[in-house]
Amino acid sequence: MAEDKDIVVSQEKFDEMVKELDHLKTTRRTEIAESLEYARSLGDLSENAEYQEARELQAATEERIRKLEDVVKHARIQQDNKKKDVVSFGSKVLIKKGTSGETHEYTLVGSEEADMRERKLSHLSPLGAALMGRKKGDEFTFETPAGKQSYTVEKIS
Repeated sequence: MAEDKDIVVSQEKFDEMVKELDHLKTTRRTEIAESLEYARSLGDLSENAEYQEARELQAATEERIRKLEDVVKHARIQQDNKKKDVVSFGSKVLIKKGTSGETHEYTLVGSEEADMRERKLSHLSPLGAALMGRKKGDEFTFETPAGKQSYTVEKIS
């Protein structure tokens, strides 16, 4: 399941995944089994929408369980950056775009935690990889579909 078998996550995300896995394996499986049993009691399974829906939910749940088990098995828990002068896993970074001067703030996280709505950037993404190891004041460029982008590291916390 995990392509590179080296999945980097924070302790918080690891604990969250373990909790979700436990919930799916116990509570959710029981709920789905009850739904299937009820749907079977309705009669003809070939034209039973409730049964088909419960089976699809069961398949999706089992797939999520398999994915979480694989991630938990291969996860490498990375501690947040203790040194605040170099960008690394867990760093909160303020960067300024070269030409426009607009700023963006991101927290570097593992790919399983990445969420742009929360400004959490994967350390494996093009921008995340370009940021790793940088220091305050460093200028850097990286390739995007729209061409090369230039930024400066303004702040690391």
